[in-house]
Formats: sequence, C-alpha cells, structure tokens
Amino acid sequence: MTVPDAGKRQGAGLAFAYVTTLFFAWGFATSLIDPLIAAVKRVFDLNNAEAFLTTFAWFIAYGLMSLPAASVLSKLGYSRSIIGALIVMVAGCLIVPAATAADWYPGVLIALFVIASGVTLLQVAANPLVAELGSPKNASSRLNLSQAFNSLGTTIGPWLGSHVLLTGGVFAAGAVVTVATRTESLRSIDMAFLGMGSFFALVAVFIFTARKKINAAAPATTNAVSPLKALSSPWAVFGALAIFLYVGSEVAIGGMLTNFLESPDVLNAPIETAGKMVALYWGGAMVGRFIGSAILTKVRPGVVLACCTVAAAVLCLIVSQIGGPTAAYAVLSIGLFNSIMFPTIFTLTLERSTAPTSATSGLLVFGIIGGALLPQVAAHIADAAGRIQPAFIVPMLGYVGLTVFAIACIRTKPRAEVVSTASH
Repeated sequence: MTVPDAGKRQGAGLAFAYVTTLFFAWGFATSLIDPLIAAVKRVFDLNNAEAFLTTFAWFIAYGLMSLPAASVLSKLGYSRSIIGALIVMVAGCLIVPAATAADWYPGVLIALFVIASGVTLLQVAANPLVAELGSPKNASSRLNLSQAFNSLGTTIGPWLGSHVLLTGGVFAAGAVVTVATRTESLRSIDMAFLGMGSFFALVAVFIFTARKKINAAAPATTNAVSPLKALSSPWAVFGALAIFLYVGSEVAIGGMLTNFLESPDVLNAPIETAGKMVALYWGGAMVGRFIGSAILTKVRPGVVLACCTVAAAVLCLIVSQIGGPTAAYAVLSIGLFNSIMFPTIFTLTLERSTAPTSATSGLLVFGIIGGALLPQVAAHIADAAGRIQPAFIVPMLGYVGLTVFAIACIRTKPRAEVVSTASH
C-alpha cells in the first residue's frame, strides 16, 4: 500500500504544479485591464464610466458564462476544459487588432468578453481542482498558495501593461491627440494583446503535454449537474454574494488606481509611473497569499478572513476622506489584506455548501460578476463628484459585507465536521 500511496501523492503534487500555472495566466490577463482603462480613456476620449466598460465587459462574462462552464466541466473533464478555455482566450486576443484597425471601441469590449469567457471556464475548473488535489484539511492553504502565483501574474501585468500601453503616442511628454498619436497608441494596444495571446498559446501547449498527469490525479467528474442546483444551498448563495462583494471591491480599487495616483491632489505622478505603481497593490496580494498560506495552517480561516476584511474597510474609509501620499500608501496597502479573501471565501463555502461541488463552484464563479457591476457604481460616483476619492465608499461597504460573511463562517462548522459529530 505504501508505494501506490506515495505515487498518488507525487502525481497530485505534479498536477498541482501544472494547474498553478493557470492561476498565473489568468491573473496576468485580468490585471492588464487596470492600465487598459487609463489607455482607452485617453485614446478614445471617454469619461470614467465609459472607460470602466472594459471591466464590465470582462466581468459580465463570469455572470453569463460561469453556469454553462460548470456543465462543460462535468461533460469534458478537467484537462479538456482547461485546454478549450485557453484556445478561446487566444481567439479573443486576436479580435483586438481587428477592433483597433477599425478604431472601434465596442470591438475591444467584445474581445475582452471573449477572453474573459475562457478565463471563466479556467476558474470553474482550476479552483475546485486545486482544492481536491491533496488533504481536505489543507484545502484553504493549498488554494491560497496557487492564488499567490495568480498574484504574481497580477503584479507583473500592470507593470508590463503600463510600459506598453501608457507610453508613446498620446501619452508621450507634451503629446497632443492627433491621428498619428492615436494610431501609435492603438498599435500599442494590439501589441499587448497579441503578446498575451502568444502566452496563452504556450500555456495551452504546456497543459496539453501534461494532460495525462492532470487526468490521473484529478477527482472523477460527475455526470452533468445543473449549476442551478447550488441555489438550493443557502451557503452556496451566501458564498456567491461574498465573492460578488470581494471581486467588485478589489476590481473597483484596481481600476481607479492609475488615475487616482496620477491626480494632482494625491501623488501628481506621470501616468506611466502611476500605472506601474498599481503593481504594488497586486504585489501586496501576492506577498499576503504566501504569508496567508502558512498562517491558514494554524489559524481558523474565518478568523483570518474577518481580520483582513475589517482592515480593508478601514483603509478604504481613510482613502475616501484624505488625499496626498497618505491616501496613496493606504490604498496600495489594501492589496495585502485582499490577499487571502478569494480563495478563503471559496473553500469556506465549498466546506459548508450542501450542493454538488461543480454546481457550487459554478455559482461562486458567477459571483465574480461583481467585478462588472460595483466598479460601474464607483465610476458613476467619481464622475458625479468630479474626483475619485468619494468612490472608495463603494469598496468600503463591500468589505463590511464580507466581514458579516466571515463572522457567519466562524459561527458555523464545516459540513464534514457536522457529519462527523453526528456519527459519533
């Protein structure tokens, strides 16, 4: 028995490493939206709400595609679903040059929706897969470790994206918006997405070569289960609402950061510099996830989540009330406390949901639609106020709601513990 068990553990470890590369890939893609907001705002002459349609197009895909994605996963299995998702993402990246060649902003939004549809299927497959590749006791710690590599992608994305998207053309020193400068900036957008498409293609090839290891270590997929079955579980619904608030709050902050740090009453920094500083926000999440992965092996996940949500709410309140460098440092530090939220909410919900895992996962990923809706609320507040700071009240209220979720988790035992107690 010893040798087969050791082989199974080794196989699960290799599969975990392969799947973790996906977390990096979609983290990189998602965080590229932050500098893209600032880029399209100037290139296409948009207000905040119009520029934030980029996040709307991206995250609305989670709302429309996450439930069908759970059915796709149950039918195709893990490796084929993952490879198919990456192919869709490559196709979306190829739409961008066609849209910019036509100087058509809605075409860029369509491309973002297609890419995000592929990311949605990746999320539905990879999050529960990582949770199952090992001991259930360490599921939160393991998922936080994978999410740390997701944060590595989100840290590199804004820095590299700002270097490509927010330099030259209309962003050159002293430049004015002309046909020539706009064309140069549009080509920069093309370059960013073609480069990202090439990266997704390489990851797809990598996963294809590792598909047998992933299939061998992955749990068996069930027959097609309607994601709507998750609606029968109050905890699945509660968890989806928590994901809605978390992603909406995180994305609203990330989307506002470049223009916030650039503003004269905060840092008055050049837009490329401000865009690159967004990497500190996502970098804080990366550091926090590595630290959190260790802490969660010793401290109850609900307690850690509550501490982080309270800290984030307080920081948002500070940012909404003051300006200058203090506000800049406060908003950048929120990323540290965001770090463990998504994976911890995910695993806490899976542990308490009475619905099938694939259905619960689909509903949780559906909650990511918060990234489409809450940033729009924040953007409209910023446009109405004529400045960005009051808009931070939106994520502050989101974190307050997450604190309620964390406290409820602390007061409620996981389903496995309830069953174990009942059996004794």
